[in-house]
Amino acid sequence: MMKRNEVKQMKSLALAYIGDAIYEIYVREHLIASGLQLLNDLHQSAIQFVSAKAQAKVVRYWLEENLLDEEEQAIVRRGRNAKSGSVPKNTDIQTYRYSSAFEALLGYHYLAEQKERLEQLINTAIEFIDKGDSSHV
Repeated sequence: MMKRNEVKQMKSLALAYIGDAIYEIYVREHLIASGLQLLNDLHQSAIQFVSAKAQAKVVRYWLEENLLDEEEQAIVRRGRNAKSGSVPKNTDIQTYRYSSAFEALLGYHYLAEQKERLEQLINTAIEFIDKGDSSHV
């Protein structure tokens, strides 16, 4: 893997690119472990976790509850401020940016080989979404 300083220097959208893939794997593993087997059910359930709206809610929750250290908050700020060439049609720019920040933070921990913290954040995200906590929008 890469050295932590190298990872810190990476562009936020590159971190988000890998973070998206890593999160998808953990979500799929969670859904299969929960007993879902039909492909359509798996896909529909996965959307609840990987949508930009859900990811944005999670990162806002982390920030509101002070679950991130200063370094992680800086990565989230960078990820949120990263300018992408396009925004998906089904979401607004602010939600998309918070979603990118979520993915960038996961990508950072993955590439920096901080697996324990990565899994801690992912488990917190999955639990938050599983609970369906609508008070944090």
